[in-house]
Amino acid sequence: MFSRWKAKKEEKPTEAVTRLEIYAPVSGQSVPLTEVPDETFAGGHMGQGIAIEPIEGRLTAPFDGKIAHVVKTSHALILEHPSGLQLLMHIGIDTVSLKGNGFISHIASGDEVKAGQTLIEFDLEMIRSAGYRTITPVIVTGSGEDLPEVNCHYGAVSAGQSSILTVALQQ
Repeated sequence: MFSRWKAKKEEKPTEAVTRLEIYAPVSGQSVPLTEVPDETFAGGHMGQGIAIEPIEGRLTAPFDGKIAHVVKTSHALILEHPSGLQLLMHIGIDTVSLKGNGFISHIASGDEVKAGQTLIEFDLEMIRSAGYRTITPVIVTGSGEDLPEVNCHYGAVSAGQSSILTVALQQ
C-alpha cells in the first residue's frame, strides 16, 4: 500500500523588525538633507538621513558602536552599530579643504565608543570665517536592496537627547 504524503507548505518566517533610534550627535537644528548645499548629500547619493546646523562644536556618538573609519582630516567618520548599520557623520561642507585645521579627533578607526562620548571637537567660528558651511549631514549608508527604512525627525535637537532618525532594521 502506498501512503500519500502531503507536501508541507514551507512557511517563510517573517523577518523581525527592530527599530533603532539614532540620537543627535550635535546640538542644533535638524533639517532635511535637501537643505545641504552639496548635491552629493542633498540628492541622497550617500544614503538617507538628516543634516544638523550645529550650535556647538562637539560631535558625540549617537549610539554604542565601533569607529569603522575616521577621515584623515578629522572632519568625518563612519560609526558602525552592532547590527551592522553604518552611520556617516560629516562636519561641514567642503571642510576637507581645511586639512584638519579646526578639528580635534578623540578617536581612531577600530575604537569602541559609548553613546554620548565625544568623538570630534571642531571650531565653528574658524570653519565659518574660512568661508565654509558647518551644516553636518548624518547619513545611514547603504545601497541597493540593503537600504533600511529611515524616518527623519526635524527641529531643534540636543546632542545625545533628541532622536533624529528611526531606522527599521531587518533581523
